[in-house]
Amino acid sequence: MKSEELKAVQAPLKEGYRENPASAVVTMRAEGDVEVVGQACTLKSFAGVIRAGLHEAAGGSGAEACSGELLLESLVACAGVTLSAVATNMGLAIRCCRIIAEGDMDFRGTLGIDKNVPVGISSVRLIFQVDSDLDDAALNKLISLTERYCVIYQTLLKGVPAITTSIAQSTQP
Repeated sequence: MKSEELKAVQAPLKEGYRENPASAVVTMRAEGDVEVVGQACTLKSFAGVIRAGLHEAAGGSGAEACSGELLLESLVACAGVTLSAVATNMGLAIRCCRIIAEGDMDFRGTLGIDKNVPVGISSVRLIFQVDSDLDDAALNKLISLTERYCVIYQTLLKGVPAITTSIAQSTQP
């Protein structure tokens, strides 16, 4: 999609959100079915079924997707889509771009070995390998705006102010 086309598609959305801010709030949803015996969870994603399981460092077989790696993949996907949209809106020519996300996790935390070790990914590195003729200023602006508008990047950076948990009775027979 060219810059003019993307702007034409987004213009009425932006105007509608300005006029009615509540219409800009969209609830996203994901769900999965837990396999208690196999320590796995099957997700029905847009891209098809994903079977997530324990990482090998936590005793998994390595045959299933790891949720930590899925999180990093979400970051890469979001950063890629955002970079593409920003480049399009700015009229910047990019031949290709590869994005790599790396995250460090100490498994002593999630395995309950050391209560002083936090559970989760402690640091993330996002690497952009951009092939273009852009000068440093344009490339830095592209990456800066990608960081600014990337939903997953900003969510990870700022954290989620509240996560609630509830229990509902199963409706399955």
